Order: sequence, then C-alpha cells, then structure tokens
Amino acid sequence: MIIPSIDIMDGQAVQLVGGRERALEAGDPLAVAERFAVAGDLAVIDLDAALGRGSNVEVIGELVRRYPCRVGGGIRSVEAALDWLDRGAQRVILGTMASPDVLDQLPRDRVMAALDGVDGEVVVEGWRRGTGANVVDRLRELRESVGSFLVTFVEREGRLGGVDLEAARSVIDAADGTPVTIAGGVTTADEVAALDQMGADAQIGMAIYTGRLGLADAFAAPLTSDRPDGLWPTVVVDELGVALGLAYSSADSLRAAIEQRRGVYHSRSRGLWIKGETSGSTQELLRVDLDCDRDALRFTVRQGGEGFCHRRTTTCWGNDRGLGALERRLAARLEDSPKHSFTARLAEDADLLSKKLIEEAQELGRAAVPEEVVWEAADLMYFTATAIASRGVSLAEVMAELDRRALQTRRRDGSRSFTVGEGS
Repeated sequence: MIIPSIDIMDGQAVQLVGGRERALEAGDPLAVAERFAVAGDLAVIDLDAALGRGSNVEVIGELVRRYPCRVGGGIRSVEAALDWLDRGAQRVILGTMASPDVLDQLPRDRVMAALDGVDGEVVVEGWRRGTGANVVDRLRELRESVGSFLVTFVEREGRLGGVDLEAARSVIDAADGTPVTIAGGVTTADEVAALDQMGADAQIGMAIYTGRLGLADAFAAPLTSDRPDGLWPTVVVDELGVALGLAYSSADSLRAAIEQRRGVYHSRSRGLWIKGETSGSTQELLRVDLDCDRDALRFTVRQGGEGFCHRRTTTCWGNDRGLGALERRLAARLEDSPKHSFTARLAEDADLLSKKLIEEAQELGRAAVPEEVVWEAADLMYFTATAIASRGVSLAEVMAELDRRALQTRRRDGSRSFTVGEGS
C-alpha cells in the first residue's frame, strides 16, 4: 500500500532533496491532506522539530484530528510520544529516540522506528549527523521492541530516481516479519507493486506532489484480478460502515473516483458510471481501502439523495436500521415536521432537551434488569441523537471522536494503560 507523506516546515508542506535542499513548496498542509487522505493513512513529519528549530504542533494537531496520521519529527521523549498517541495519532515515528529502553515504555504496536540511512549508515538529527551504525544491523537490534519500521534511503529522497529494491529486500528480510515502510526514491507504480509483493508499504512524497506518479495509479499498483474482465469488486459503505451495495471498479473508474472524490464505478452496460449523475443520489468519496488479497476494494462514501439502490432504498438490501436510520428520520422530522412535533419542539427548546437528557440518563443509571436497560438506553439515544442533529453535527463525527479516544494510551487519572480503548 502507499503512505502519502506530508513534510512540514515553517507551517507549509514541502519536499526536500536528500533531506537538505527545499525543492518544492506545496502550500497548506490541510489542503494537501484533504487530497491525499482518500488513499489511506498519512505520514506527517515535522521537519522543524526534527532539525531542532521550532515545531508545527498546531497544524499537525489539526491533521491528526481530521485524518488517520502517523506522526514523526523531533519526538525525543516518552511523554511527547504519549501526547501524540493520546491526541489520536495512529502511530508515532521515533528516530533519534528509538532505543530499547525508550521503546519499552510505549505501546509496541503504535510505535515505528525510523531508520534513516545514507549509503547504509544510520543518520539522525534531521539526517544531519552520521552514527556509524548500519541500517540493517540497527533494524535487527530493534525489531523485538517496535511494531513497525520506516526505512528511508536518504540519498534517494526527493530525487525521483527510483527506489533501491535490492536494499529494500535486505531491510524487509532483516525485519523478519515486522512490518516495514520504505521511503526514498519511490517513483513508479511498478516500484509500489514490487514493494507490496515483498510485504512493504511505500511512503511517497515528491513523485505524487509533482505529478510524476498519479495518486490513483500509486494506490492501484498492488491490485490484481482473476476476473476475465480485470475488474475489481468494490464494496460501498457509508460513514458508519454500513454496506450500501456492491459495484465494480476498473483502472479508469478508480482513477476518476480518486481524482474527483466521487463515487465513480465501472458499469458493465454503461462503462464509466458516476453515481447519482442522473438520480441525484450522489456520493462523496471519503476513502478507498484495499483488501488483504489486493483483489477487492472498499469505498467509504457520504451518500446523498434517497440512497444507493436504484429502487430508492438506502442499501441494495433494503433500507438500513440502527443509528444511521435514526439520524435520517430525525433530519427529516426537523426539516419537514410541523412545529408541534415532539422532535421539532426539542430542537427549538434547549432547556426542554437538556432536562430530557438528564432525566433519561438518570433513569438509565437506575435501570436494573435487561429490559429496563434496553428501554431507557433507547430513550437516551433518541434524545442524544436529537441533540446532535439539531446542532448540525453528524453521528459519523461522534463515532470518529470515539475512535480517536480509543487510541489514548493513558487513563484519565494519569496512570498508563496500553490496552486500546481504555483511555476513553
């Protein structure tokens, strides 16, 4: 898979050549992230912090709040690493600080050790100082203490000269099953596919910033198909993960979907099919994922209109149920219902809604038998969903916040817990 890279210096997204020369300025990191996030997790590197001349903590914090991010650059203490994990970083990337005594104080599966090498020698402090250590030897020393590695061939970084696949193979073999991401020189879709076949992800910067390698082409590089028509089955889900239907993608439709950020598929009867172009049930494409076998896709979309199905139902299996259906019912009531409806009254009367929330929470707290718990929880969820809908917030935003809290590593009382979810 690919990991788009966002290197930040002086508050702007940049690309360096060989870790030194600023060769490209891409502007607002948030705008860059919005474009890249459709392809999956982002690698966000604070170059100023890595070089010891400031930080970009505010903009990186906002990136972490909005998108799944791996965060690195200048993280030189256990507390700093834990702070980023508690803020919702998927992983932290440690370079200079990647030593067993530090790593043992952090949740292994959330830490990447950055091994930056120039001609095989590990370099640190923003790639400025050589250590005399060999990248492969260092990797073997650390592989029992980290969940994954980021290995950068610094001499190739930003030069668009291609990745050293032989060196990459040596690194992957030495990792002995610990996941590896390779950076530095990745330029073509063939290289992305080759690294994926070796078992490594490809972190890409300059090639996709300059257009030398299209984001969609890089994303699709590992895909295979055993179908005679070469199409990829595409499971379409909404923001809450509910399956809306099954479609098919081709190289052309996937490229159009990623470039336009819309639900675009391959129709076996119509060719390129833009969902909702005639029906009005349009889709905003939020993210695309590869499956484990690299022969199927998942599109996460924000569905508009009456739903995904041509029969005007939410899904191709009929209308869905649960929280998503509740959210839509409440939205319809708030928009169309007469003012005397209870939902509309609650939306207009903040004091009444507040009292009902407190009342139902207390009743749920007192409920003892399962039937009572179900009844009172349903009441509380209705009033909670009404409060959310009436204030312009989506359930997907609430779910995303819960997912971020599940990434916390420390309990609220200050003691540490490495059990995912206990921080919430």
